Amino acid sequence: MGYECPVCSTPQADARHLANHMAIVAMMGREEHAAWLDEHAPGWADAGEAELAPRVAEHATEKEFPQVFEDTVGGLEEGEDPDDPLSERGGALFDDVPHDHDHAGAHGHQHTPPEAHLAGAGVDSENLDDETRAALEEAREMTRTMLGDEADEDGDADDEATDEEPAASDGDNNA
Repeated sequence: MGYECPVCSTPQADARHLANHMAIVAMMGREEHAAWLDEHAPGWADAGEAELAPRVAEHATEKEFPQVFEDTVGGLEEGEDPDDPLSERGGALFDDVPHDHDHAGAHGHQHTPPEAHLAGAGVDSENLDDETRAALEEAREMTRTMLGDEADEDGDADDEATDEEPAASDGDNNA
C-alpha cells in the first residue's frame, strides 16, 4: 500500500515519502503543490516531516502500488531479459558502483563516513543546468544544517565556541 499524490498522482511508498514529495516539489516552484499544501496543511513550510506526514496523508488516496517504485530501480538495460525478475529488483541504481568485497554476512562496519553523501557522489554537476545545480547545492546545505542541528542536540557538535577557554570571571558572574 502507498499514497497517491493528491496533486500529480505520483505514487509514494508511505506518508513520510508523500510529505517529502509534496514539500520538495512545492519548494521547487510547482505552484499546484504549494497551493494544495497551503489549503490542506497550513504552515507546512515550517513543519518537519513527522508533523507534515499525517496531515497530508489524511487527504491523500491510499492505493495498492507495486512494491518497486520508479525512483528505486532503473529501466531495463540493453540486453537484459524482461522476463528475468532480477532485472526489476530494487537496488539496480547501485549496480555500477564498484565494490572490493563480497556481501556475505554482516560486515559490522561502515564503508563510508556518515558525511560522505554530502560530497554529491554520483552526481555529474557538469551535465546539470544552473537551476538544478542551485537546487542540489541548496539541498546539500540544508542537509549540512540538519546534521549540524542533530549533532548540537546530541551534544556532539564540534563548535568553535565549545573549544575556547571560558572567559575570566570577576567573581560576580560578570565576565
